[in-house]
Amino acid sequence: MINDLAFPILGMHCASCSVKLEKALKDTDGVEEAGVNLATEQARVSYDPEIIDARGLAEVVKGVGYEAVMPEAGSQPIRAGDENAGVQDREKTFREAELQTLTLKFIVSAVLGVIILIGSMPNIFVFAPAFLNEPVVLFILATPVQFWAGWQFYRGAFGALKHRTANMDTLIALGTSAAYGYSVVATFFPQLFPPEVRGQVYFDTASLIIALILLGRLLESRAKGRTSEAIKRLIGLRPKTALVIRKGAEVNVPISEVSVGDTVVVKPGERIPVDGAITEGVSSVDESMITGESLPVQKRAGDEAIGATINKTGAFKFEARKVGGDTALAQIIRLVEQAQGSKAPIQRLADIIAAYFVPVVLAIATLTLIIWYSFGPPPALTFALLNFVAVLIIACPCALGLATPTAIMVGTGKGAENGILVKGGETLETAHKLSAIIFDKTGTLTRGEPEVTEIIVAGNYSENEVLRLTASVERLSEHPLGQAIVDRAASGGLDLPDPADFHSITGHGVEADVEGHSVIVGTAKLMAERGYPLDGLADHAAKLAAQGKTHVFVAIDEKPSGVFGIADTLKPGSREAVEILHSLDLEVIMITGDNRKTAEAIAAEVGIDRVLAEVLPEEKQAQIEKLQNEGKVVAMVGDGINDAPALAQADVGIALGTGTDVAIEASDITLVRDDLRLVGGAIDLSQKTISTIRQNLFFAFVYNTALIPVAAGVLYPFFGIILNPIYAAFAMAMSSVSVITNSLRLRRYRLPNTDKP
Repeated sequence: MINDLAFPILGMHCASCSVKLEKALKDTDGVEEAGVNLATEQARVSYDPEIIDARGLAEVVKGVGYEAVMPEAGSQPIRAGDENAGVQDREKTFREAELQTLTLKFIVSAVLGVIILIGSMPNIFVFAPAFLNEPVVLFILATPVQFWAGWQFYRGAFGALKHRTANMDTLIALGTSAAYGYSVVATFFPQLFPPEVRGQVYFDTASLIIALILLGRLLESRAKGRTSEAIKRLIGLRPKTALVIRKGAEVNVPISEVSVGDTVVVKPGERIPVDGAITEGVSSVDESMITGESLPVQKRAGDEAIGATINKTGAFKFEARKVGGDTALAQIIRLVEQAQGSKAPIQRLADIIAAYFVPVVLAIATLTLIIWYSFGPPPALTFALLNFVAVLIIACPCALGLATPTAIMVGTGKGAENGILVKGGETLETAHKLSAIIFDKTGTLTRGEPEVTEIIVAGNYSENEVLRLTASVERLSEHPLGQAIVDRAASGGLDLPDPADFHSITGHGVEADVEGHSVIVGTAKLMAERGYPLDGLADHAAKLAAQGKTHVFVAIDEKPSGVFGIADTLKPGSREAVEILHSLDLEVIMITGDNRKTAEAIAAEVGIDRVLAEVLPEEKQAQIEKLQNEGKVVAMVGDGINDAPALAQADVGIALGTGTDVAIEASDITLVRDDLRLVGGAIDLSQKTISTIRQNLFFAFVYNTALIPVAAGVLYPFFGIILNPIYAAFAMAMSSVSVITNSLRLRRYRLPNTDKP
């Protein structure tokens, strides 16, 4: 038996941190699979509990130099989307404490750094008191910045060193220590230096570098919090308590104590605590937080109640059927967390680079030091030191590590807000490459239920009278076409009398007496057998057939009196959905078991490019494989059990949330509400997300490849330019923030051709 465990990690700051930790977990005995996400600061591990447990995994994390927030001893393993309040509260406490400490260290180091800078430049800051220019005073001010505010860099560097690796903390610790150490020696042993550099100290450089890096981490931490706002909002929707009937009395209990079968009472303005079925009462419910649909939905006995949605008007009772991690909200949270913690294939290159990045930077910095000291102009030692520190500080793999996961977090979170649940980064990356999309017809493009679309009457009867008499006969029929006629009469509020002498004519129709009239309902063949001339009704029937509609004749008192056009009508938004997909340059295909004439009529009405008709359910998968063999990247949209193999075969399977659990499980994207426009929204969102990832990676790569040589001093021979390490620290801090800010632009995304934000 394999357990899945998700847990927060404290102390990661760069791509090399996450890569190193992921490798350590994967190399641990008993671990089947492991993934570490820098943006979410979480690890997800599949492990064999007979070989290793949660405590053992925490020890692995600690051994690499980080801290894991695990469930308390004796509690159940964390499953994403479940009620893990204890772990979440502990993690929140850790994060808040960490943020407060970071803020305090930044303020102290920034204040002391500015004072040191003023004291280090008496020619510029002429107002500074003379004692502030003394190197010993600057040493006293810089030491707490170096070893109190900057201790976390030393701790991270020592942790990496124990495992014979290096990370971003290594670069910062080496760089600031070089500037600080040089300055200490120059302060207390000035005779060791040549006269031209004697008295020059760089306490301001070391202190301001630490202050700026702390500022960058502070801004990064807050920005990363904004990327996960969607999941926080979802988690915040869960009610804390429920009003349950126990022993005949209404009792307020914690949500965790609600059991399947409990009768739950919901009053106006309250959130529905768990999922269930309404047993008593009528109300309207705001389901926008789950489905994205803004209009309240009318609910009555027998209807579904979804946990976390808001009861607007009346009070009602319902039977709890899904609780805890099985509720719709918990499953949505689980899907979003899995997606936000996943990696897109495009991230692999960044991970490979991050694994080798820090050692390469150390080598470049060392080479820079040697070259400048050996061949640089006087004072060579000063130039060598400054460029050495600048290279170490400018080289930030943080932006590289945040480029992909932050965009995925914001993109999948925005999708969830609009009713689009994406399983992971790989799905996003595949979806943006799609060239064709296949819709199942029945239940996906259409409602899946026959509906009367036309009633054409003959003789002296009115439309309502023909409908009333026909529906009265069909009340006793079990045929779906007959039910469509009954539903049409019911929607018009018609009174249906009881028929007498009802008789079913297998394969042809039904007949009965209604209020003294003999009524026969059925096919053209039945009418011909009875000798009833159809006259002009036959022409109308031919037109209905050309439109892909089924026609049913009715004869009253042995005279043909009308023909009904019945069809499986299109869902609202089907045409708009196809238009959106065409605007995304996708070929739209419909697959159905219906005859070609009916299928092509539906396709023409919607604007579909290609029809695959008369395809049996077991043949759908083969049809998708055939399209893939043509070189197409194919998505399949379906909702039924018979769609599951086709959804799994497709490069991207898209299931309607109104469909079966099997179809949803087999799919890569789930649409929470029955709105086909979300199909185009899902693909458009994937394109925007992947575009943002590429932008992030481009800027991260360009930043490092361009600025490391500048920091090494390649511009000095041509332009006399040296990159001050303080500027390098500022640029490094801002690189991560800029990547996250670029990802946050996705929060402004709007679904195409809809009013949904």
